[in-house]
Amino acid sequence: MRPRLFCFGLGYSAEVLVRRCLAAGWQVAGTARDAGRLARLTELGIETFRFDRQHALPGGALAGSTHILTSVPPDADGDPVLDLARPAILAARDTLSWLGYLSTTGVYGDYAGAWVDERSALRPASARSWRRVNAEASWLDLHRTSGLPAHLFRLAGIYGPGRSALDEVRGGTARRIVKPDQVFSRIHVEDIATVLQASMEKPAPGAVYNVCDDEAAPPQDVVAFACGLLGAAVPPEIPFDQVALSPMAQSFWADNRRVRNDRIKRDLDVTLRFPTYREGLRALAEKG
Repeated sequence: MRPRLFCFGLGYSAEVLVRRCLAAGWQVAGTARDAGRLARLTELGIETFRFDRQHALPGGALAGSTHILTSVPPDADGDPVLDLARPAILAARDTLSWLGYLSTTGVYGDYAGAWVDERSALRPASARSWRRVNAEASWLDLHRTSGLPAHLFRLAGIYGPGRSALDEVRGGTARRIVKPDQVFSRIHVEDIATVLQASMEKPAPGAVYNVCDDEAAPPQDVVAFACGLLGAAVPPEIPFDQVALSPMAQSFWADNRRVRNDRIKRDLDVTLRFPTYREGLRALAEKG
């Protein structure tokens, strides 16, 4: 049977995987909310559906799906995919061999710069991250109670074409905010797709994977490296306590942890193309 991937939320990360699957001859279908994006995805050969809490998934949309990926974030009412498409997903179990849920390393909360792995306690401070914790628990519960082949992927900060420190430097918006001992974990969007493909080839229903590179780094160092690649002046350091941040940015900076990625290497035999931000930014700079 020709494999069929269905993506709830055909966004930035999912599109890289989708393009690889299309090149390999897969059928691909999925959802988006914006009409312009739906039209562009249709031009790529993707069967598209508008889906959100105001637009239900048509009957039969998941028929024949062998793989499902969901990157739709939970909202204040819960996980929209689980709330609205659970019966359709369960009805597709006979053909389904893999389901992936894209979560975030934000579920770990603050560890004061210490290392975390998939066994670490989940203790976020923000309501947004607690929604992720609850959504993860719901997907795992569906796996346990129904046999749904669900896998969780906790993504670190995503960067790639059009979304990196290079773009901030080029756009004149880069700032070197310094908070003592603060680090962030990152992952290149191409490496996300590599991890997902590896999991598809080696399903382990119920598994949880951290998806990040090898080096959690201070954000000011990343900006300085991007400036060096572009031959741009390095912005001055700005003490964290002198910066006005939005509530969402404040919650982001409140968490400080180093995320281990041993499991994707050990269990999925993944070799990261961009093991640190240096390789990733250098490759992006070379593409222009």
